[in-house]
Amino acid sequence: KLRACSCAAAAMKFNSAVSGSRRKCRKAHFSAPSHIRRKVMSASLSKDLRAKYGVRSLPIRREDEVQIMRGKYAKEAVAKVTSVYRRRYCIYVDRIIKEKTNGAQVPVPIHPSNVQITKLKLDKDRKDLLERKKVGRQGADKDKGKGKIKQSDVAMHDVD
Repeated sequence: KLRACSCAAAAMKFNSAVSGSRRKCRKAHFSAPSHIRRKVMSASLSKDLRAKYGVRSLPIRREDEVQIMRGKYAKEAVAKVTSVYRRRYCIYVDRIIKEKTNGAQVPVPIHPSNVQITKLKLDKDRKDLLERKKVGRQGADKDKGKGKIKQSDVAMHDVD
């Protein structure tokens, strides 16, 4: 017998070209090429950056300043990203280190979904990306207004 919740989960699939199989999704994720991993390794922007650029998230890059939001190091101050390790799906952040038993200090890997970007390292390509994403979001906001009932429509409904 199928339970109701499993049928609802199967109906939530939006793109027929992408598999819903756990095994295939995991294989695609862990064998993804570098240009796909870059997009997967995105982090959300802080509220003030969101308001300034009109963009919700961006792929993370070296020299961005981030605030760790989740995990053991969540209370740490804002720090710079020292490296982005696409093969391991992690970033290394300045001053987030742990000491090994032999006394050596090693950086702690952090997943980009657990951080929030507080300051962007901007160059020409990144500015272009921000502009493209902002235009796309503005277009999506206009589409959301389609079919909406306005206050004037409600006020005029009983006039004959």
